[in-house]
Amino acid sequence: MTDTSVFPDPTYVDTVLEPLFEGVKSHFAGYMEAIDRAHLVMLHETGILGDDHCAQLARAAQSAHDIDAQSLGYTGEYEDYFFYIEAELRHALGDLGGALHTARSRNDIDHTVFRMGLRERGDALLGQVLVLTDALISKAEAEKDTLIVAYTHGQPAQPSTFGHYLSAMIEVLLRDAQRLSDALDQVNYCPMGAAAITTSGFPIDRVRMADLLGFSAPVRNSYGCIASVDYITALYSAIKLTFLHLGRCIQDLAFWSSFEVGQLYVPNALVQVSSIMPQKRNPVPIEHMRHLASVTVGHCDSMMMAMHNTPFTDMNDSEGEVQQAGYAAFKSGDRVLRLLTAFLPACAINPDKVQRNGDAACVTITELADTLVRDEARTFRQAHEIAAQTARACIAQGSSLSEGFAPFAQAFEQATSRAPALSQEAFQITVSMCAFVARRDRFGGPAPKALTAALTSYRDCSAALGSVRDARLTRQSQAKSQLDTAFTQLMDR
Repeated sequence: MTDTSVFPDPTYVDTVLEPLFEGVKSHFAGYMEAIDRAHLVMLHETGILGDDHCAQLARAAQSAHDIDAQSLGYTGEYEDYFFYIEAELRHALGDLGGALHTARSRNDIDHTVFRMGLRERGDALLGQVLVLTDALISKAEAEKDTLIVAYTHGQPAQPSTFGHYLSAMIEVLLRDAQRLSDALDQVNYCPMGAAAITTSGFPIDRVRMADLLGFSAPVRNSYGCIASVDYITALYSAIKLTFLHLGRCIQDLAFWSSFEVGQLYVPNALVQVSSIMPQKRNPVPIEHMRHLASVTVGHCDSMMMAMHNTPFTDMNDSEGEVQQAGYAAFKSGDRVLRLLTAFLPACAINPDKVQRNGDAACVTITELADTLVRDEARTFRQAHEIAAQTARACIAQGSSLSEGFAPFAQAFEQATSRAPALSQEAFQITVSMCAFVARRDRFGGPAPKALTAALTSYRDCSAALGSVRDARLTRQSQAKSQLDTAFTQLMDR
């Protein structure tokens, strides 16, 4: 068979090569420049290339990368951005221009570029998670005595405080932040030196390459440098969980701010008005946060599925176009985090609605049962039945539990054949929401002492995660300075 076709096919250009070229210009060009500079410094330091050749290559590489990448259009003359840069070097230096590619491959370059892009975006996202965490801690501290009705199965359950609810949210967010930080630690290993998949016959220094690019160390196994995608799947899994969990709390905000519940007041600055119904206050930002959180989860799922059932080798399924698509998760996720950071601290609890809902549902009834066990020597099951009869009577009469001493006394006497020792005044204190919360002073409970201790631990945890993140960023900043110095010295030779 005679094949007279010439690469690239025009349709392949339109559907693959040009979009990839445009993506590299927008997302990866700066990382490729850093890799070229670091690789050249390493080639010089190991003696793989001599002084004069390295100096010429350094100056030509600087010139090639100084071109405004965004001004370039894809012509099909070169397969991709990498070959465009190499062509510029060869145009300037002749055959010497190809020497920069000694002991490396597009394979190890690609995965190093992808890791550099992910660690930058990942640490930025983690920073915003920690900003939200600290804002929630401050809000929880301010609201640690603010009563709310806690709901289970969509029904009023027990009293708690807004600070206690936010603390539960904070704990999950801190665990998500830890997962994200751990995933970023795994991203921060360098594939350079793996070359195509088996390293090189040249005496390369993989540790030096990792140091110059701000990585913590090289990925050890060279096959895994190219074939493993767990740095992608682990990171997007951590991002997915963060927004899946936040979405559940955001849904609570919608429920709490509904007209029927009304215990969360959303300020006017975060409320939209109906175009036709002037009485309506629509807390629309909640809906935007909810759908953006779901969209972020969807972007992460797309990345996971792109890796599903792929071969354990070099493949485009984990490379340029897929990597670019994944960046959408960082964009939508950042929008959720910034909006929630502004939204929740601005909201307030409506105490009248809390009291109304609490009274209507007899939410303190569990404490009455507990008190009968402690003070009246009843078994919990008998106490539970007496409390249940009391609650049913109050709900049937449309009265609050604090007004229910008479039905309580009647139920108690029916069950025990004696009058309760609990006085009416003591009964009213027992079934108050403040007393209910104050009693719950065990580890993790809503009472002030327990909650204050929890909030202190959250601040410590957030600060520790911030320190780990700062260490990664400091390493990268110092590496950039070190690389700039070494590369400048090469150019000046």
